[in-house]
Amino acid sequence: MMDLPPDMQERVVCSITAAIKYEIPANILLAIAEKEGGKPGQWVSNSNGTHDIGSMQFNTTYLGDLASHGITADDVAQPGCYPYDLASWRVRQHIKKDKGDIWTKAANYYSRTKKHNTKYRADLITKAVKWADWLENRFVAADKNEK
Repeated sequence: MMDLPPDMQERVVCSITAAIKYEIPANILLAIAEKEGGKPGQWVSNSNGTHDIGSMQFNTTYLGDLASHGITADDVAQPGCYPYDLASWRVRQHIKKDKGDIWTKAANYYSRTKKHNTKYRADLITKAVKWADWLENRFVAADKNEK
């Protein structure tokens, strides 16, 4: 991890931890985190009246589902790993419930609109492959045949 700048270290640690917790591919969450490129406390206005918030640019549309659990925009905007957990929860929901291949489902994090999803999906795949290589070079998977 020392080969990463300090601001990226949190993104990587939080992404990997959240991906494990929500049982989604870490390289996909790392690719989404890279694509979104948000910062804690950041609010970005969208043309449809919604906002993307924080490190993972979590869209305010999803806050309705989370309000019953006491989760607010301030929670999404905070520094640290919690925003990555929320993003991982959302990606897991897309993977479990949406139609299409895993890349289309993961790209639904950005948009379900076909033209936006297709563009995001293509870039997501490129970044996810790069992150898969990065992970493979730094983490040794346990051999299932070892005793």
